[in-house]
Amino acid sequence: MKLPRLTLKRPRLTPRRNPSRPSQPVPWWVRWFTDAGRPIVAVVVLIMCAPGEHHLAVLAGWDARLAWGMAAVLAAYAGIAASVASKRPKGAPGRGSAILGAFVSLSAAMAAQPVSHMFVTGHLSSSPRTPLWLVIVVSCVPPLVFGHLLHLAATPVGTPTEASETPAPQPAEPVAAPSRTSPAAPWELPAGAQLLPIVAAPTETPETPPATVETEPRLIATREVAERLSVADSTVRSWVERGRIRPVVRDGRGMLFDERDVAAMAVGS
Repeated sequence: MKLPRLTLKRPRLTPRRNPSRPSQPVPWWVRWFTDAGRPIVAVVVLIMCAPGEHHLAVLAGWDARLAWGMAAVLAAYAGIAASVASKRPKGAPGRGSAILGAFVSLSAAMAAQPVSHMFVTGHLSSSPRTPLWLVIVVSCVPPLVFGHLLHLAATPVGTPTEASETPAPQPAEPVAAPSRTSPAAPWELPAGAQLLPIVAAPTETPETPPATVETEPRLIATREVAERLSVADSTVRSWVERGRIRPVVRDGRGMLFDERDVAAMAVGS
């Protein structure tokens, strides 16, 4: 009886994707939609939230025209706190307080909308007078925001720690060789004979290794980074957002980069 012949199919090998291979560039219309869409959405959100915050300020006792400042206060407070929290490096003083302020401002802005809508739809009533808890909470918002913004402005911005220079080790002092004296001869020397002095072997002092002094990294601005890499300033900022290059210092005045990181990136590219 003839047995059927078994054939084994070799699996098709697919080339693995190299993770270091640069991804395809994003189309221009996608970048334009993202860059232009964010400010448009932000403006629309502020416009939609402003009536609810204005309504609560009016219920708390403010004049109708002055009550529009409540919407501006919450919007500016949320933006400033979020900006400070994102620009200050991890562990810098004031960063935790800024993160807390961003959460509080966002929570207050979100809470103002349903509370205002409850009054409008009749679930809560302001007749014959506004509830006491609402008057107290809304009235405390402006001074609390002002005090926290002053706290953030007075807190110094953390700077990267300077490299500590290791003190050079002091060279070891040479140890004098112990003097050796010739032992007394137990016999008499013959006539004309002389004792030769015993010379001590020279001591070798250990060579001290040269002290390594760590130099501080040279920080360069965004424009100089763009010139060295032959790209635009906006390209460097987009690399920072995608994590391709990390700034050493990032504050309200701009970003500073380590010259060694830029040089390594130029060699890699």
